[in-house]
Amino acid sequence: MTHRTAAPDAVSRFRASRRLLLLGGGAALLARPALAQAWQPARPVEFIVAAGPGGGTDQFARIVQSIIQKHNLMRTPVIVTNKGGGAGTEAFVYGRGAAGDPHKVVFGTNNVWLMPLVTRVGYGLSDLRPVASMAADEFILWTHTDAPFRTAKDLVEAARERQGAFRMGGSQARDTDHILTKLIERATGVTFTYVPFRSGGEVAVQLAGGHVDANTNNPAENIGQWRAGRVRPLCVFNTQRLTLPEKVHNGVGWSDIPTATEAGIGPAEFRMPRTVWLPARTTDAQAQFWTQLLARVRETPEWKAWLESGSQGDLWQTGAELAEFIRRDEATNREHFREYGWLVEQG
Repeated sequence: MTHRTAAPDAVSRFRASRRLLLLGGGAALLARPALAQAWQPARPVEFIVAAGPGGGTDQFARIVQSIIQKHNLMRTPVIVTNKGGGAGTEAFVYGRGAAGDPHKVVFGTNNVWLMPLVTRVGYGLSDLRPVASMAADEFILWTHTDAPFRTAKDLVEAARERQGAFRMGGSQARDTDHILTKLIERATGVTFTYVPFRSGGEVAVQLAGGHVDANTNNPAENIGQWRAGRVRPLCVFNTQRLTLPEKVHNGVGWSDIPTATEAGIGPAEFRMPRTVWLPARTTDAQAQFWTQLLARVRETPEWKAWLESGSQGDLWQTGAELAEFIRRDEATNREHFREYGWLVEQG
């Protein structure tokens, strides 16, 4: 059998092409670690809730956790812990102590930046890194069904006649309900006696029993009493009516509630954002991971159903948009708190 030998130029071309192939393969191998370096959690993640069990912030964190697990959006498990002491500041102090750890994710509201304005706390806004705002709680002006006023304007006039004796219930002092009450006073020129309770649920019971004259609860907090015919809504503090089609009591539903502007009172809009934070000194890649994961969460039917069940609005903000929202809201409230005599200087 005759053995053929390749011509010298063919051998050279073969060797050259082999070198290129090896170099290409090496480049591909070098590229793989770069792709694998996109950050992902390496151990169990802790969702820290700036509230006690069962409240709106707790429900917020737990629906995100359940969606992540149901849809396998992350390889590591998620546990939820409640740190609601000090109106939620316990969670933010805990976040401060976890600086640089992207496995600690804090769930709160606008209380993250408002609490340091009105009380001495063990953290500053720079100790946490905003990731996203995912939803906004609506606020409704409610009264009990035995009250003589039928509209928001009637309520304001009744409060004006009582000269400060009108009782407005709310959850905690110098918190969201109290802030909204002060804004209503500012817009209408009336004065309320603000009566703080421990939670929105407790406020709902007190209003249904006629122990206070009104409250500014979220829809989910008063819906049970509305269904039972013990309270009625007067207006929603949004520029648009709520769109949920459900009829709650006597053929009246969420979309039938007039806006504050339609009702002839102010402020025109007041909504509480549901926010997610990382500790400071986490990296851009780590923050991007959580932003992208939360974006996937909000696309699921379970998330949309949760928004509807609580009559909450969609408020998706990240990055520079969220940072600017926080800056403006903090500055506005700082001026209001100074006017109310609430502003404190951190020591």
